[in-house]
Parts: sequence; C-alpha cells; structure tokens
Amino acid sequence: MSFTDRVVAGLYAVAWTLVKLLPERVAAAIFQAIADVMWRRRGKSVLRLESNLARVVGRDKSDPYVRDLARQGLRSYFRYWMEIFRLPAMDPRRVVEGTHVAGEEHIFDTVAAGRGVVIALPHMGNWDAAGVWLIGRGHPFTTVMERLKPESLFERFAAFRQGIGMEVLPLTARGGGTAHAFGTLAQRLRAGKVVCLPAERDLNSTGVAVDFFGAKTRMVAGPALLAIQTGAALVPAVMWFEGREWGLRLHEEIPVPAEGSRQEKVAVMTQQLANVFEKGIAEHPEDWHMLQRLWLDDLEPRS
Repeated sequence: MSFTDRVVAGLYAVAWTLVKLLPERVAAAIFQAIADVMWRRRGKSVLRLESNLARVVGRDKSDPYVRDLARQGLRSYFRYWMEIFRLPAMDPRRVVEGTHVAGEEHIFDTVAAGRGVVIALPHMGNWDAAGVWLIGRGHPFTTVMERLKPESLFERFAAFRQGIGMEVLPLTARGGGTAHAFGTLAQRLRAGKVVCLPAERDLNSTGVAVDFFGAKTRMVAGPALLAIQTGAALVPAVMWFEGREWGLRLHEEIPVPAEGSRQEKVAVMTQQLANVFEKGIAEHPEDWHMLQRLWLDDLEPRS
C-alpha cells in the first residue's frame, strides 16, 4: 500500500470514528464549511460538477446560476458523506420515519406476488439512507460495489453497508477480473428478492448508448439484462434531500419489450431508465452527485 493510500484509509477510519460522536448540527456545519472551501477553490471536481449541471439546466457553465447550483450540489454531496459516517450510530427508525416515499407499492406488491425487483438508481441524495429505509421496511437487498483503493477502504465500505443489512458483492474480483456478481444477482431475483444497482454511469465502458440531457452517454446494461433474464421487475428510483430528511420516488416498472433481440430490448429499457433519471435529476439537480465525466463528448480521446 502506498503512502497516499495509507493516508486516505486513515482519514476515512478517523471520520467513521469521530463524526458520529459530534452533535449532528455541528457535524453538518463542519461538512458544509468543507464543501464551501472546496467550491471556492474550483478544482477539477468542482469544474466538472459545474459542467455537468450546466447540461442539466440548459445554461452555459459560466452562468452565475450554474455556479450557485454547483455550490448547493457540493453541499449536498458533503452532506451525503456526513450522513454516511453517522449512519452506523443512527437509529434506523429515524431514517424510516424521515423518508418521504412515493410509489413504494412498486416494490412491495411485486415482491408479495413472488417476483424479484431490480431497483435502478442514479447517484442522488443519500442512496445508503434509502437502503436503510428499504431494510427497515422488511426488505434486505443485494447490491454491487466498485472495488475501491486501497483494499482496506473497500473492505471498510463493504463492512459499513453489510452492517446496515445489505448484501454487498464486489463489482470486480480482487486484483482485477470478473467477480461473477451477475450470477449471484440473478439467483437472488429468481428467489423473489430485491437487488439495488447504481445505473447512470458505465464504470466498465461497456454500457448501452443513451440520449441523456441532449447528448450521448453510456449506462450500465445490467439492470435491464437482469430483468430480461430473470423475469424481475425493473423499477427506477430517484432520491433527494428534504430539509433534514429524505425523499424517495419509486417509479412504475419498465416493461420488457415484446419484440426484438435481447440487445435491442436492453437498449430500449435502458433508454427508458435514462428518461426517468433525467426527469428526476432535472427536478432535484442540486442533489445529483456527479463529479466525474459522464457524457461521451466530455471524455478524453484514447491514444
């Protein structure tokens, strides 16, 4: 492990230990102050957030409105991290009672009928808190997680999510290669369980091309493929913050097209998923935490 990796792992360990000991308002004020400092410094991540939000709201990234929106977005992003460090010590009932949900029947009625559910979601609000809500309502679920570096950081994050009731599968095997997560997810769905997957960013560059806010990007094919292969319902979800609480909307199932090849069906379903995400992000742009390149015309050309 490099020196930098050791420092990063150490900082996360300290945060998980100390942040939950602070009064919530104090922790919130500290993380907001950090967000504001980062916003004023205008590093690469902040500039990327401004560029991404400019596409969402249809304005030039130099527009003062976009600049202010990025500040709100960064505060939302750091609130997510503050809550992550506090969730292990929070009473799950507070999260369940403080989550304002629309469309929960799209999960509960489907599972009650014996079908699995694939919940596909963008990086919005606090998706881990939404997981606490779902588990608190009696539906533990399986998810996948990008293998972080250093390995100890990945293990800590996995332990955190397992500690609140999730089954966590690595996206890739240790040292690279396939982790065979797809087969395990399919098994859970065939057993009538719930799977939750981040879906608006293609981490492996092998995703499905979609139109998203007027430009091309790629989204992961996994949610649609799982629904097609297992008969599970594909349910899009959108999350945001509501004051000191949380908002969650579960949309109607995206049906599998009656005709076409599997590849064509995946393309249609993934575009429909993108359309739902687009609407939800447009309604709550400040709570979309996309500080990385997303659109194809923003990517640097390969040598």
